[in-house]
Amino acid sequence: MSDSPETPARPEASATPPQHEPPAKRRNPFADLTPLRESPAFARLWAGQAISGIGSQMTIVAVGLDIYRLTSSTLAVSGVALFALLPMVIAGLYGGMLADAFDRRKVALIAAIVAWVSTAVLAVLAWSGTDSVAALYLLATVNAVSATVVGATRSAIYPRILPRELLPAAAALNGITIGIMVTLGPALAGVLVATVGFGWTYSIDVILFIAAFVGIASLPRILPEGEVQRPGLASLKYGLSFLRHAPNIRAQFLVDIAAMTFGQPRVLFPAIGVLVLGGGPITVGILTAASAVGTMLASVFSGRLGGVRWQGRAIARAVQAYGFFVALFGVVILVATLSGAPASQDLADANVVGIVLASLALAATGAADEISAIFRTTMMQAAVPDNMRGRLQGVFTVVVAGGPRIGDLYVGVLSVFAALWFPPLLGGLLVILAATLILRLVHTFRAYDAHDPRP
Repeated sequence: MSDSPETPARPEASATPPQHEPPAKRRNPFADLTPLRESPAFARLWAGQAISGIGSQMTIVAVGLDIYRLTSSTLAVSGVALFALLPMVIAGLYGGMLADAFDRRKVALIAAIVAWVSTAVLAVLAWSGTDSVAALYLLATVNAVSATVVGATRSAIYPRILPRELLPAAAALNGITIGIMVTLGPALAGVLVATVGFGWTYSIDVILFIAAFVGIASLPRILPEGEVQRPGLASLKYGLSFLRHAPNIRAQFLVDIAAMTFGQPRVLFPAIGVLVLGGGPITVGILTAASAVGTMLASVFSGRLGGVRWQGRAIARAVQAYGFFVALFGVVILVATLSGAPASQDLADANVVGIVLASLALAATGAADEISAIFRTTMMQAAVPDNMRGRLQGVFTVVVAGGPRIGDLYVGVLSVFAALWFPPLLGGLLVILAATLILRLVHTFRAYDAHDPRP
């Protein structure tokens, strides 16, 4: 296969795929598999991400279990995310600049190699019995930073190996990938750590990571199109300046920030499982998994989303739905609180009806969030110029990394002064209000046309 980005062949070998006529609306509700058939390069990249992602999720969980084994401290386990937050933000911004300045295939491949080596070192330390908390923090951070660069670069690659009209379907397929990763990875990690130990768990991730190399290495050479700036402060300023003049991209960032800041009740789950619904850790696990199930279902039944033309409105409506179901979750907790039923750590004696209703509300939030994510990703990839995609994806990484943590702080602080049901109820209403205001005030976002994408 030629390394030239100008080879006018199939999408597999061309870095700039042809744009077709707007697709007819599909009647089939299931996920559109056309991107996998039409672009072998995307199929390999997608499969590699799915397989290696399972291993990555295994390692994330295994590192937490490993740190708890060494320290017996939940606080020490939570320190993994805190320790990696700032490096991930920097990596997102700098990785985006790299993707806008150099061959994206090479950038992704080098970052993947760094992630692979960090996992291999984890395996070596586990097998030799020389692992330590400091080493686990450091290696987990290196792994997270590398994965952030790979993610930002991969997002900038998709529009170069797929026609524009297939980007929504590709985003939905990636949603399925994420669902598989976060469902199988942690479950496998728990089983493997309990049965064969940390060494084998990390080693299996090392093996599974080979799939990522195959997907990335088989890509054509993908150089940014248009004006190229070397990574640095000037490049970052240029990207932020572009964002100031891109009302549609800015609006979707603001909508997403509102949803993640006010619509993240996850830190309440342990208290809800003990004080309100009962069931303890089992209830916490059920509530945590519910959102992921909703995400997966939305991706599986995403077949008709590719025909949606007014994607700005679709993002706002999906976020409004997200806010509604977050508020509904708060109502369920309120009713369970007022019922006065004693909470029990035994699931058989817990408020099963309340758990089911709360899980359904959370599953709906996951589905609404995934629909919003499909259109937000499509807008980013279709409307942003090729030589700016990496930097804008880097800014998006900052939003994704920082938003949920701000949301955890909002819920945590508010729960100190109010009942457990109040933060999600108020937060859901604030999310609805924010999405409504942005849709009303940003007329270009309201009129965003997928047939004529503009940032």
